[in-house]
Amino acid sequence: MDLYEHLESPMIFKISFNKLLKTYETLANSDDEFVAAKVKRILEIQKPYPELRVGFTELSLLETYKKPIEVILQDTFSPVLTNNEIKTASIPFQNIVFNTSNRFKNIIKNAGDDFVLQIKNMPEDDTYIVTCIVILNFCYGYNLNLKRPFFYEIPDENGILRYYKILYNADFCEITPTESAKKITQEDYDELLDNFGNIALWKEKFPPNSYLFKGFVISNIFDVTDDQSISNIKSNLIIDEECADEDFIENFHKTFQSLLGIKNIKVGFSVYNKEEGLFEPVLGMGNSSFLINSDQPKPCKQALCHGSYDKLLKEKKFYAVSDVDRLYERSQGQAPQLATFKNQGIKSVILAPIADGDDLLGILEIVSSEPKVLNSINANKLNDVMPYIVSAVLRSKREEENLIEAVIQQECTSIHPSVHWKFEKEAKNFIKEQFNGNQAVFNKISFEDIYPLYGQIDIKGSSEARNWATQQDLMLQLNEVKTILNEAFKEEQFPIYEQFIFQIDNYLEGLDTHFQVDSEQQITGFLKHDINPLLEHLTKFEVLHAIINTYKESIDAKVGAFYKHRENYDSTISSINKKMASLLDKKQEDAQKMYPHYFERFKTDGVEHNMYIGEAITKEESFNPIYLYNLRLWQLQVMCEMENAYYQMQPTFPIGLDVASMILVFNQPLSISFRMDEKQFDVDGTYNARYEIVKKRVDKAFIKGTQERVTQKGKISIIYSQKQDEQEYLRYIKFLQSKNYLDDDVEIVELQDLQAVTGLKAIRVSLLYHKDKKDKAFYTYDDLIREIKA
Repeated sequence: MDLYEHLESPMIFKISFNKLLKTYETLANSDDEFVAAKVKRILEIQKPYPELRVGFTELSLLETYKKPIEVILQDTFSPVLTNNEIKTASIPFQNIVFNTSNRFKNIIKNAGDDFVLQIKNMPEDDTYIVTCIVILNFCYGYNLNLKRPFFYEIPDENGILRYYKILYNADFCEITPTESAKKITQEDYDELLDNFGNIALWKEKFPPNSYLFKGFVISNIFDVTDDQSISNIKSNLIIDEECADEDFIENFHKTFQSLLGIKNIKVGFSVYNKEEGLFEPVLGMGNSSFLINSDQPKPCKQALCHGSYDKLLKEKKFYAVSDVDRLYERSQGQAPQLATFKNQGIKSVILAPIADGDDLLGILEIVSSEPKVLNSINANKLNDVMPYIVSAVLRSKREEENLIEAVIQQECTSIHPSVHWKFEKEAKNFIKEQFNGNQAVFNKISFEDIYPLYGQIDIKGSSEARNWATQQDLMLQLNEVKTILNEAFKEEQFPIYEQFIFQIDNYLEGLDTHFQVDSEQQITGFLKHDINPLLEHLTKFEVLHAIINTYKESIDAKVGAFYKHRENYDSTISSINKKMASLLDKKQEDAQKMYPHYFERFKTDGVEHNMYIGEAITKEESFNPIYLYNLRLWQLQVMCEMENAYYQMQPTFPIGLDVASMILVFNQPLSISFRMDEKQFDVDGTYNARYEIVKKRVDKAFIKGTQERVTQKGKISIIYSQKQDEQEYLRYIKFLQSKNYLDDDVEIVELQDLQAVTGLKAIRVSLLYHKDKKDKAFYTYDDLIREIKA
């Protein structure tokens, strides 16, 4: 067989020992008589075989010249080290070796008769290009660095794959161009630099067989199974594949087999759920855990005995059993993990905690059907790979959390932390069903027997204030247009200008006397369809340019109209809502620390909030009515503080609007569920719906027999229906009066009946205010306003 019979390469390869023999010729004149005599003997042995200098391509000649080649390479392949060193003489980048050390021969022998030696990480196209780069460096003096580690993967006598790194010594190589070689210019070199993957271009610059390689390389080979196994584990862990990929799992088993040097081992994982004290299988991997031996979660204390529990979960140390059957008998079957392993035919096992500092993430499980092969000694080899496993689990955990959040966001909305646990639980079930190929349905989220609290700070007269702002802007804009039309009439006495002025006067009169809902729409339409086109026409008069430009500059780009007074109104409403909501959110952080509860707030013309408290929300059997009473008192006190904060900020707002506060008390527990279509919680049941009706209508209710609204500026109104609620809140009011939050003018009033709701009452009491944060005096609302305006 010829060396390049089936090989396409830019080089013609000839096995030659010419360069090595020249080195020997130099040493023949050595002062060291022993060295000189030895090399002269080698040169004499080679002399009858000129082919060893000239070079040959026929591989059969390696056997023909086997003895002289061994003599020539005697210094390179020391007989003393032949059983220890892994070394070959070979042709670079080819799977052709000769004159190997004894250890290499044994490695190939143990691999089996059907094993074919092959460089693992050298693609066919890359071999051609890499050879061209060697020519560039060797023949043209470039210094292109393409040093890559090359490997052999060779199974040992037990079938375990071992990894060997190849390091080439190219001291005895000669490369020369043939007549068919093309001269490589700087321009060629520059082009090749940017086209590594373009095999056609490289073949154009370096045609096949255009250079002659004479010599051989010495391959120094090292067993790097441990390092490569660690690298493979790292690669497998960062690969972006589905966990259920069978090849991924199989490769993972093989990699750990190589690391530990044990054939029949398998690897499993279990995830640690700290909140519920469970071991859970990895999603999408089915029965992936030997410790759980099920596709269902298992309580940690049911999966482990006391000693193994402490070692894994508390000490975060390896737990190894070299002989499961023997230890099972000694424990008399009382250790649950040993019973689980024995039932699966597992004879030895290592459990390794996957921990990020003090935070346990899961358990790495390595098991074998043979006793003693896994033990506390070889468990230490896992220390080198655990950091990569921890990193992969942390990444996987983040991805799962993101996936759970994505499901929650898709199926629900932004969820308050107090109830997030239930959405997370359902999201996990949702994902699990998807992984199992089932039709996934996000189950109903509901909480029963919880107590509601509702409150609002409403901006009084907001509709009237907006209407006034709208009137002022429209009147201002119409008067500006009227001024332009009057000046235009001086330039052109068109009757249409007079008609427009007449129409504007009618609009102004209507705005001044009876502003209606559709007034804004009518005037906006008139300005858009009649006035704007006219202004384009009037720009031909230079005398009108200034006032038209002033008019246009006064128009807000977003709304397309004058927006001075409405901007002040919108800015005031936005500032009030933002500051009140921010204050309430900050206060809520303290309330959550007292006892967890659901909280949500909404910005309308003011800020309203819902709270729900009960055992169903906390997920713990810790609820006591005292937490409800505490939250009610907290709510009343915070509403007083928010009113105070508002009036201290009021002078900074563009418009001086007033607010009125209200609390709704509902004595009976109710049920709420999350409405998927509306993305919010709502009450369940006909009786509970009464609460929602009252909540939506009560702030507009009148005191019975009067036209006076129950909510008033300077007062806080507490709406209720039960006598016990009245007594409870009177106690709270008395307490807050002692702290100078509330005045002494407590009144109890009846409310006119609402649709489908009767028997409501209200406690009303005036608030006491401070003029500013430093002020220690207390003011009623009227006193405060006089002080502010003074």
